Amino acid sequence: MARLLVVDDEEGVREFLAEALQRDGHDVTQAADGHEAQRLLRERAFDLLLTDLRMPGPDGLELLREVRASQPELEVILLTAHGTVGSAVEAMKLGAHDYLQKPVESPLELRLVVRRALERRALSSGRERAERLGEPAAAPPPLLTWGAPAMVPVVEALKKVAPTQATVLLSGESGSGKEVAARALHRLSPRAGGPFVAINCAALSDSLLESELFGHEKGAFTGATARRRGRLELAEGGTFFLDEVAELKPELQAKLLRVLQDRRYERVGGSQTLEADLRWVAATNKDLRALCEAGAFREDLYHRLAVFPIHLPPLRERPEDLRPLAETLLRRVVSDLGRPELRLSEGAHAALAAHPWRGNARELANALERGAILAAGPLLEAADLNLEPPRGAGRAASGTVAEGRTLEELERAAIAAALASTEGNRREAAKRLGIGERTLYDKLRRYDLR
Repeated sequence: MARLLVVDDEEGVREFLAEALQRDGHDVTQAADGHEAQRLLRERAFDLLLTDLRMPGPDGLELLREVRASQPELEVILLTAHGTVGSAVEAMKLGAHDYLQKPVESPLELRLVVRRALERRALSSGRERAERLGEPAAAPPPLLTWGAPAMVPVVEALKKVAPTQATVLLSGESGSGKEVAARALHRLSPRAGGPFVAINCAALSDSLLESELFGHEKGAFTGATARRRGRLELAEGGTFFLDEVAELKPELQAKLLRVLQDRRYERVGGSQTLEADLRWVAATNKDLRALCEAGAFREDLYHRLAVFPIHLPPLRERPEDLRPLAETLLRRVVSDLGRPELRLSEGAHAALAAHPWRGNARELANALERGAILAAGPLLEAADLNLEPPRGAGRAASGTVAEGRTLEELERAAIAAALASTEGNRREAAKRLGIGERTLYDKLRRYDLR
């Protein structure tokens, strides 16, 4: 349990934040303005400060400066409304761990950011203690929990490349876990004590993306009222994750290539050359080789990024990961909904196993959240998931049949569908399938449908 101080002049916002964080067992204290926050920080010890950027009295930046001077070990997260993101990014360079945009609509995102900040504090404290005692610092806990055979090469590759400074290119479908892999790589690397900074190349326009990457000087363009440090600068000493790199336009590809080659860059509108002391990790859900052949992506940039390529298989090729992943995601969902007793029935597990999951983990998370809302009792049933039938599929008495699938895949899907429709009643499922119970049990073991 950590001690958190939440500061915001809007009571509704404070209550929402406090309630979400208390679900993780944290001791949360609230302050209505900067003056009250200053008093509480003098009177008590906290592990993390979550503060609004703009509010009456001392604002978030002023609190940040005071904390950095008096309590440098205290982690700080800023809340910023639209239009003040530039100030929040600037504050990160002053020592803030991260920022969240208001309104904070996702309790899961809030808790994840807070969890990461507290993990960094724990890691830093462990290193400082080890240095004082002359002991080696403990390695950070691994984030790799994938157990499917298809993921063994991925895990081994990440462990081998993590201690190096090699640039890593992660490929795979959307939702296959590329950012999870990137964060694991960071935690296993010598730069684990530094920041992990990510940017999504598809989420910003070209002009905004250039400024976000490199930062800009005051007066560089209309609206640039102050110098702003970019994400590259914020990632100094740590890892920089470039997501959806295939979306970079040619001009930015050329500029990025120069940084990768020379490890130097300038802010937009500036002449001062800055050093890029960071570890590069890029990710894409597209075939960069094919884009190079089509002239849509620079081949020299591709080779700079793909020093150590790692491909993540989609969830449908990792059936062994489905059950533990579903249970992990459901725990997060039910915590947000205040229903900690809710769990998946065997019928629901069977329905999940029969689904193709073209959207991978994101689709699975959405299905579980929908099911948790609809579930009436302590068990989340197959019907609550309301899964859409696979594209190109037809309905048969024994279950879902999709074109282009092998006989074993069709049999497995039919058994899973029969279990789902009978809510896990194996005797009834065997009757619907027209087979004996012993035969059904043998097939359940064969297809790992327990």
